[in-house]
Amino acid sequence: VPLVESGGGLVQAGGSLRLSCTSSVFFGSNIMGWFREAPGKEREFIAAIDSSSSTKYADSVKGRFTISRDNARYTVYLQMNNLKPEDTALYYCARNVGGWEGTSRRSTYDSWGQGTQVTVSS
Repeated sequence: VPLVESGGGLVQAGGSLRLSCTSSVFFGSNIMGWFREAPGKEREFIAAIDSSSSTKYADSVKGRFTISRDNARYTVYLQMNNLKPEDTALYYCARNVGGWEGTSRRSTYDSWGQGTQVTVSS
């Protein structure tokens, strides 16, 4: 499934960004997730959403980030508020094939976008 992320950029601490992940293939029945990778660090789980829009978040972003989906537009969003310098990373969306229990594990995703850079200045 081809995925394309967009919406990244440079923002000051406390600011907001909305990332989008768009596919040319319908993924309405799939669990979709967002991950991020900072320089020198492992790619980490951020958020996931299932076909009924149930959501799951990493503790580090809970209360600040919101994942949503618009199946009619083949798009998944990540609204990021109150951004912190430690949120600086390359952000990826991906399609999960391992089920809801495995959504925080990178190995349960089979399709990845190219990433979009988010940089938060202090």
